[in-house]
Amino acid sequence: MKLLLDQNLSDRIPAQVSGFFPGSGHVKTHGLDRVSDEAVWKHARENGFATLTKDWDFHQMSLVRGFPPR
Repeated sequence: MKLLLDQNLSDRIPAQVSGFFPGSGHVKTHGLDRVSDEAVWKHARENGFATLTKDWDFHQMSLVRGFPPR
């Protein structure tokens, strides 16, 4: 499983967890640090990421759209 960390988390985390979650990244390194949560959600879904965030908006989107990207 690879993680996509949201902007409210440190961009140093992917390097620290790469042994456990290879291929993980941060929205900043994917050019998504200035896009909507919807765009992050879509990118995660289309590219096989599980999102990791502290953002309440992702929870709200999951209530409307069903389960978020894993």
